[in-house]
Amino acid sequence: MAVDLSFYKSFMSEEIRDEGRAEGRAEGLVKGQAEGLLLILEARGIAVTDEIREKIGNCDDSRLLLQWLNRAATATTADEVFTDK
Repeated sequence: MAVDLSFYKSFMSEEIRDEGRAEGRAEGLVKGQAEGLLLILEARGIAVTDEIREKIGNCDDSRLLLQWLNRAATATTADEVFTDK
């Protein structure tokens, strides 16, 4: 008995896979930015409290993480990184 696998080769199936790939890439980008931010803060000697770690870990906004990363490059305190300017 043969199994019909045509759906897996269909346009709709490919769209579903592409959507999943895009979501995975976006999640990976955010995770990488968060990890990079923590690394920069620690390397610069800026205290990373549990509150800060949670704030970074809960952020799913790539633009905001990038803004924090840019600030972290020159900041001397956590307030300089996370303040709303």
